[in-house]
Amino acid sequence: MPFSFLPSKAIPMNFSILVNLLISAIFLGALYWMQQQHWSFTKRVFSALGFGIVLGAAFQWHYGLGSEVIKETNIWLDVVGTGYVKLLQMVVIPLIMVSIIGAILKLKDVSSLGKISSITIGTLITTTVIAACIGILMAHSFHLTAIGLNASDAENARGVYLNGKLGEAQTLSIPNMILSFIPENPFLDMTGARKTSTIAVVIFSILIGISATGIAEKKPEMFSSFAHFVEVAQTIVMRLVTLILRLTPFGVFALMVQVVAKSNQQDILNLLSFVAASYSAIILMFLVHLGIVAACGLNPLTHARKIVPVLVFAFTSRTSAGSIPLNVKTQTRRLGIPEGIANFSASFGAAMGQNGCGGIYPAMLAFMIAPTQGIDPLSISFLASLLAIIAVGSVGVAGVGGGATFAALIVLSSLNLPVALAGLLISIEPLIDMGRTALNVSGSITAGTLTSRLLGATDKGVFNHEQDQDLDDEVS
Repeated sequence: MPFSFLPSKAIPMNFSILVNLLISAIFLGALYWMQQQHWSFTKRVFSALGFGIVLGAAFQWHYGLGSEVIKETNIWLDVVGTGYVKLLQMVVIPLIMVSIIGAILKLKDVSSLGKISSITIGTLITTTVIAACIGILMAHSFHLTAIGLNASDAENARGVYLNGKLGEAQTLSIPNMILSFIPENPFLDMTGARKTSTIAVVIFSILIGISATGIAEKKPEMFSSFAHFVEVAQTIVMRLVTLILRLTPFGVFALMVQVVAKSNQQDILNLLSFVAASYSAIILMFLVHLGIVAACGLNPLTHARKIVPVLVFAFTSRTSAGSIPLNVKTQTRRLGIPEGIANFSASFGAAMGQNGCGGIYPAMLAFMIAPTQGIDPLSISFLASLLAIIAVGSVGVAGVGGGATFAALIVLSSLNLPVALAGLLISIEPLIDMGRTALNVSGSITAGTLTSRLLGATDKGVFNHEQDQDLDDEVS
């Protein structure tokens, strides 16, 4: 029998799990050692990604796909991976509130809020429509179609689930969407109870900031006290964010082990065309983002290098909302974008205009499914309707795993296409969702970059700084 550093399958499961966790702990210890040796944040994140891929592949190779040992091991690793994501989600709402209120209090001209919001939202929606066009182009280039695809029991079950969610998507309209942004109960939205809670908190924070600036001249002492309170709160929250971000390599490692260990290679091969088309579209859209950065007069390669850590986290965690703290830090500390603009773009980008989940994915699905209903997916009328619905439907998409599903339901139901056929892709959904989420975050950063440059607010000294010492020092 060939040598293996993992216990034999004949050994009791509990012992195998213990050994797996011990090996995982060794890798985590190596990441901690790197931190103590002051390795750069980027190097630690990439090391964690590599460690996770290697160990996850080793688990699957040794125990086999679907092994109970892997399932139990992943449950324990989930404490590190999902635990880290939950910590980030915990700090999202406080970060948005104190940062946006603080930014408004420092603004000399509150009317600039309108410019920030309009440019940011306009960029997010415009890039999502561009992403949809690229998705359609790739679906056509790879000859994707749902005709002839066979469904397994899991895929049929997914189709039933999607049909059950159809009613929620069909009730969505532009007036209802706008109303959902209004924080009727801001304390409820602070819990993240609704899909549009993030935007609602942003709006609530803007109103608080504007209200505070309104008393600056009439009651300067009270305004000064409130401004000081917000400044103290912001300092404490940012310190909390820093402490949590130090755990990023550990979270990335645990999440990557789980993903690789339970990935079904055969399913990926069976739907390889869709995977290849999806990632081709994602890569092309990344290039569009870099083109926008270049058009802003900034070095796109420098931009790409500086945003890699947050993209790696988004890729492994599959949560745009959970990426907000690292997104904001990256924009402010590495790209020289003011905190107010960074928070606007990161917050809005986690809930609307998601290039991957709201643009590429539903466009490709609709293109694939249309022929099953006798519709020519290249007809002008179909394409015009599809892009219009995507532009509207991309607003209010949840920034966590599952947001793409909701976006797809909106688009497919609006075009009277069968939503159950989307269940055929369940086996490769996590793999594609990783790339989509990274693209969503890149889109929000691009929106922040463009907004900041158009308003002349970018600190090019920070952007051009080669070592990124601020971010690395804080999270080392």
